[in-house]
Amino acid sequence: MSEVRKRIVFHGRVQGVGFRYTAKHLAQSIGLAGWVRNEYDGTVLMEVQGREPMIFKMMEGLNRSMFIDISWIDAEDIPVKEESGFKVR
Repeated sequence: MSEVRKRIVFHGRVQGVGFRYTAKHLAQSIGLAGWVRNEYDGTVLMEVQGREPMIFKMMEGLNRSMFIDISWIDAEDIPVKEESGFKVR
């Protein structure tokens, strides 16, 4: 199964609730690459790369947090990059 890369914007109560560090922990634990950062409009932007089932597994983990409240997600496929590790920006 080949890797994919997605640019995802999370809307809802996603800042000030540990979202970025939860995302980093989940990504590292399942071997995904990319980055996550807060945006000025209150959303969180993420680029994540790996096998699609693992990206879905990460998304499920983010949805299970009792502090994070994702209202909706905008996602698009983007070209895969040479990247390793997952960073908080």
